Amino acid sequence: MISTHILDTNLGKPAADVEVKLFHAATHELIATATTNPDGRVSDFGITVFAEGAYQLEFEIAPYFSSQQVKTFFPRVCIQFSIEDASQHYHIPLLISPFAYSTYRGS
Repeated sequence: MISTHILDTNLGKPAADVEVKLFHAATHELIATATTNPDGRVSDFGITVFAEGAYQLEFEIAPYFSSQQVKTFFPRVCIQFSIEDASQHYHIPLLISPFAYSTYRGS
């Protein structure tokens, strides 16, 4: 399973209503699209079977900051990651602010 969440570190709160796309990284084939819930989370992309390989999450954060009337230097964040064991849970959090972002493998 692949999940994610977004925390707006500028405000110290979750980023709701952000579109997140999941792609196969090698082919850039779109697998799924989701929107973060009020807690800033996508707990399930609705995909039950994953293969080992490279994937990419794309976070459309420009509309999120625009809705707050805040300019951002990074309108989209793309994170590539590798699945080595498809039976594991892969959680990829994203921390954002108008001029920076970071990520890590969560649990």
